[in-house]
Amino acid sequence: MTRIVPVDDRSDILPEYRDTPVGLLLEYHNLGRSVGSAAAPQLLIGMCMDSRKMLRMPSDFAFVLRTAGANMRDNEFRISYAIAIGGVRTIVLVAHTDCGMKRVASLRDTFVAGLVEHAGWDVERAEKLFAEGVPRFGISDEVDFVIDEAARLRELYPRITVVPLLYRVEDDRLYQLTSAEPGPG
Repeated sequence: MTRIVPVDDRSDILPEYRDTPVGLLLEYHNLGRSVGSAAAPQLLIGMCMDSRKMLRMPSDFAFVLRTAGANMRDNEFRISYAIAIGGVRTIVLVAHTDCGMKRVASLRDTFVAGLVEHAGWDVERAEKLFAEGVPRFGISDEVDFVIDEAARLRELYPRITVVPLLYRVEDDRLYQLTSAEPGPG
């Protein structure tokens, strides 16, 4: 079971994230910590391409990869570059509420028609892309997906800290995700 932990005060930041790039990101975005510019990127942020999300942080603080649903598959070279060349030691994956990748399977006709009309594709090609893409990129739950994706990246990069977070579009805030043991009763 996953617990969604708000950050309304510095003391709300989980101890393992305090005084780290993750804690700083939470302070910049949620707590209004003063932003300027960073000397070098401190982390890599993988997040959805949804235009409703804009993180508040200093310039040069993070490399940012935006993909559908914050799915980092097929981005391993970019991630590796940020680690090997860019020097980052922390990856933050940001899922968000109301993600379109939860309902992408229901958008088949709109997807195909949009590629035919706007991109000049033929119907068969658009249908093939949709049929191949939905199983790879569709998700059933944002929180479950980002936790699983973080676990996948931890296996690929065992010396890198990988942290899943949740962005609620309803209030423009980041939330920590942590395992919760069921309580009594």
